[in-house]
Amino acid sequence: MLEDKKIILAVTGSIAAYKSAVLLRLLIKAGANVKVVMTEAAQTFIAPLTFSTLSKNPVYSTFVDREGAVWNNHVDLGLWADLIIIAPASANTLAKMSHGLCDNLLTAVYLSAKCPVCVAPAMDRDMWLHPSTQENIERIQSFGNQVISVETGELASGLVGAGRMAEPENIVQYVETFLADKEDKVLAKKTVLITAGPTQEAIDPVRFISNHSSGKMGIALADTAAQQGAKVQLVLGPSSFRPKHPNVEVISVKSAEDMFQAVDTRFDEAHLIIMAAAVADFTPETTSNEKIKKKGKDDGMSIPLKRTKDILKTMGERKKDHQMLVGFALETQNFIENAQRKLNKKNLDFIVLNSMREKGAGFQHDTNKVTILDRHNNIEKFELKSKQRVAKDILAYAVSLEQKSKEE
Repeated sequence: MLEDKKIILAVTGSIAAYKSAVLLRLLIKAGANVKVVMTEAAQTFIAPLTFSTLSKNPVYSTFVDREGAVWNNHVDLGLWADLIIIAPASANTLAKMSHGLCDNLLTAVYLSAKCPVCVAPAMDRDMWLHPSTQENIERIQSFGNQVISVETGELASGLVGAGRMAEPENIVQYVETFLADKEDKVLAKKTVLITAGPTQEAIDPVRFISNHSSGKMGIALADTAAQQGAKVQLVLGPSSFRPKHPNVEVISVKSAEDMFQAVDTRFDEAHLIIMAAAVADFTPETTSNEKIKKKGKDDGMSIPLKRTKDILKTMGERKKDHQMLVGFALETQNFIENAQRKLNKKNLDFIVLNSMREKGAGFQHDTNKVTILDRHNNIEKFELKSKQRVAKDILAYAVSLEQKSKEE
């Protein structure tokens, strides 16, 4: 949810400011572009250099720089941001937000912003419980601001109680959930069936035939579809990765036959089916119940193979008018020709083409570079992106193609 989001992290005067450096790291790791705004008091707790180094952006704290030559435009900053996170938010800043006071750059940016604002308060227990603070919290919530609940524990004063700023990981989780709730639910009331990961074809109890697929692309598709309101069923081959969205149902499988059975029983109820798994084309004709031993020093071993069921082709033959079927093609040569042939042969609505020749694309990477070919002979090429962004592109293409079909 934070991929490419423009976020202002506003830091106020609190001992909890050290946590903001951790929060900044987590936001950047999640793909956000972050600019930091600090109050003068915040700089007594942590140096701006820490934030500028981590964010790779200048830190803003005054309306003009020290030489008086550069104007830090609070209006531009407020309009730039997709989200403002004030963490920690001191009692003083909460009071200013509540009453519209504007005596520093941070509050000026806040009053200029058009985007959502999330506030993570931090203060001592008695300050937090004071009626004036609680009234200020209620007031800023009434303005539409999101307040991330304080946590209970040991405070800087030595007291134990409520008032601790939420842990950075909890703030990120809150923000992601908040943004997911705001996202257009373009797949609401849709059932999306996705396959992902490799399959393992057993030779004996300890050996198998497989491939290098991690499942990351299919998992990104599942998370994104769930964020967009879909009921998601993810048929996942052996993978160390799992979807993050709680509304993704995971059906774990091992072999190509397992995956076929899982898809077969769920196919008819699905509106959108995306076959992103790297399913084995061949499986051993027989599987030994015991570990196969070497017979001699120089003896080789031959393993007769048979074709697995072609899940994509079978489902393409079963596809109804209200269903959309999407396949993937990973090629090393004749990319467009091979993908076009697969698109037609398997009765797909569109196919997502990956090239093993593209740096940063294909198996194991966190990024991908794809080309989409559809049944109307359209070809659209996309730049190298994170797999989360690629997932959004693929789902947007599916929604657009469905809309065009309705208009025909």
